[in-house]
Parts: sequence; structure tokens; C-alpha cells
Amino acid sequence: MSNSYFLKLVHGLADSQVETLSETIDWVKQLEQSNAKLQQKVDLQSQELARYHQRINALLNESHRMQCYLMQMEKMALLGQMISGISHEINNPISFIYSNLPYVEEHVKDLLKVLHTYQSSYPIKTEAVQAVLQEVELDFVLEDLPRIVDSMKLGADRILELVLTLRNFYRVDEPEMKLADLHEGINNTLLLLQHRYKQEIEIIREFGNIPLIECHINQLNQVFMNLLSNAIDALLEQSVKDSSHGDDETIVKKILIKTEKLGSDRIAVSITDNGPGIPLEIQERLFEPFFTTKPMGVGTGLGLSISHQIVTEHHHGQIFCCSAPGGGTTFMVELPIKQGE
Repeated sequence: MSNSYFLKLVHGLADSQVETLSETIDWVKQLEQSNAKLQQKVDLQSQELARYHQRINALLNESHRMQCYLMQMEKMALLGQMISGISHEINNPISFIYSNLPYVEEHVKDLLKVLHTYQSSYPIKTEAVQAVLQEVELDFVLEDLPRIVDSMKLGADRILELVLTLRNFYRVDEPEMKLADLHEGINNTLLLLQHRYKQEIEIIREFGNIPLIECHINQLNQVFMNLLSNAIDALLEQSVKDSSHGDDETIVKKILIKTEKLGSDRIAVSITDNGPGIPLEIQERLFEPFFTTKPMGVGTGLGLSISHQIVTEHHHGQIFCCSAPGGGTTFMVELPIKQGE
């Protein structure tokens, strides 16, 4: 087909057809522009929806976390009220026993004194007296009775100390923070945990010269309880593993508790054990709610999470973990001496 013929054919198109084709092309372009704008709006809406979805998930997670935290706090409050009542009930009879023991000791000494006087004044014993002396073993009684009284005094001291510690440790939280001695709180916590570590673990205290700090001391006692309990668990679990593997090497298990002042406005409490350490992948999740490496039914996974909240949110401090497999574990708590308004 020649070019001239093609040009004639083109020019022979009806004007109406050309106009229709042009309008169709314009309509297609407008449709493409509308589709592009609509796609842009859809993308923006999708991004916005994704952001809303993330926020909703975050709020749901926070709500779930707070619900678990409140449940745990409610349990602790009920436990505190129960123990406070029990310790108060125990305190009355033990105080009665404790206050009367000095009189018992004094009366026992007087009776022994009278007995010795009779023995020196009447050295000749009748047959009846001689039979009674042989029956009761008087020499052993005279030697053992003072030891019994001393043991009773020691036991009464121990019970009274535990009762006072329980009352201080689980006292109901007051709405306002007050100045408190962290060393006293740590010692009270160790006293309550003594039955778990006294046979196998050496506790080393390196207490620095730190001032009283403004805090809720019972909440911080809960933090110390969680950290020390975890350290004890790690050391005792390690000893079980060593024995199962037939390891005869005796390693002295230790927990070092150190306090120091940081600058003019902060203090630090570090708790270090010489246990097996914590793998890095676990360290990253330590403060997550419900995360635990303990067997089912042993740990709740809330101890460190609640401790993190108490330190960071309630006391505006920081809590860190430093550990290496086989190199022990250190938890450090930094707290301000005074709370800002």
C-alpha cells in the first residue's frame, strides 16, 4: 500500500469518528489519573489502618500487662494483710514468753543456789534422798538446765526477730513515699530467705555509706526478694546439675550484695552470684511479663517484670542485668535519693 493512499484513507475518516476517538483517549487518561489517586488514598488508608492496628495491639498488651500486675499487687496486698495479722497474733504470746524468760532464768539460778547450799550444809544423805538423786541424775540436771534456759532465750529472740521482720516487710503500702534504710530492707529480706541459703550459700555484704532514700520500702523489698530468690535458685540448680554429672569439684557458692552512692543524687544496689550465668538470647527477654525459664508450675514469669515496673515507673530508677555463660550474673538497681515532683 502506497503512502499517498494511506494518507487519503486517514483523511477520509469521518470527523465524528475522530472526535469520538479523542474523547475516548481523554476519558482513559482521566480514568487512569482517578485510579492513581484512588490507589494513593487506599495506600494511605492502609498505612493509617496498620498504625491503628499496632496502637490497638499495644494498648491491648499494656492492658493485659497492667491487669496481671494489678492481680499480682492484689495478691501481695492480701498476703501482706494476712501476714501482718498473723504476726500481730504471734507477737502477743511470744512477747509474753520473751518478757518472762528473764524471771525464769533468775528463779532457776535461785533454786540452784538453794540446792547447792543444802548440799554443802547437809553432806550426809539419807537413803531416800540418795535414791531420788540417782533417779533424777542431779548432776546432769544442774549442768543442763542453764543450757535449756539459754536455748529458750535464743529461740524466743529468733521468733521475735522474725515476727518484727514480717511486719516490716509486708506492711501495707502508704500513699506517700517516706525515707527508708535500704540496708535494713535487704537484711530483712535475707532473714526471710535464710532457710534457703544458710546451708549452701555464702552471703557477702559490702554495704557502702548510703543515705536514707525516698521510696516505698515494701515495694523495694519485693524487688530484693525477687532478685535474691533468683540468685539462690540459680546457685542451687547449678549444684544439682554438678552432682548429676558426677562433678566432685567443690565450688563455694556466693552472693555478693553491694551498695554505693553514685554522685550526689543516686544510689546503686548490685546483687551478684557466681552461678552458671544467663545466655544472651534470654537476657533480652528477662523483663518481659510471663517469660520464665523455670519449669511449669514453678515460676510465674512476673517477678522480674514487676520488679522492673517498681524500679522504673514507681521510683524513676533503672535496673540492669549483666551476665555471661559460666561467668555469674549481676543485677544492678539504680535509684534516686529524692523523688522529683
